[in-house]
Amino acid sequence: MSSYLLPKTIVDQIDRHCLWRGSDLSNRKCPKAAWPKCCLPKKEGGLGILDINKQNESLLLKHLHKFFNKDNTPWVQLVWDKYYSGSKLPSSNAPFRGPFWWRDILKSLNSFKNLATFTVKNGTTCLLWFDP
Repeated sequence: MSSYLLPKTIVDQIDRHCLWRGSDLSNRKCPKAAWPKCCLPKKEGGLGILDINKQNESLLLKHLHKFFNKDNTPWVQLVWDKYYSGSKLPSSNAPFRGPFWWRDILKSLNSFKNLATFTVKNGTTCLLWFDP
C-alpha cells in the first residue's frame, strides 16, 4: 500500500471478503452497517476501521513529499535526473511521465498540493503560477 496505488477491485475484495465475511465465503448477506460510519473514529461513534483508499493515498503522498524536497534517496535522484532534469515539473495540466508506479503516485498530486506549502528558494521544485 505504501508503494503502489491499489486498484478499486482489490480494495473492494479486501473490504468485502476480509472485513465483512471473514473466512466464511458462503456468507452472502449484506453488511448491517454503513461503511462510512464504520470508518469514523470510536470517539465519534464509529468502529475506527481505516478506510483503505484513504490510507493508500496518504501513504503515497509521502513519496511526493520526498520528491519535491529532493530527498537524498536513490529513486528520487533517478526520477529527477531522468524525467525532470529540464526543470519541467509534474503538473496536473500535462501528461504524467515516468514508470507506472510514479504515474500512479502523481495521481495524488492535486491532493498533495492542497495539503503542502511550498517555499520558493531557487524555483526548481515549485511552479510559481500553479502552486498555492
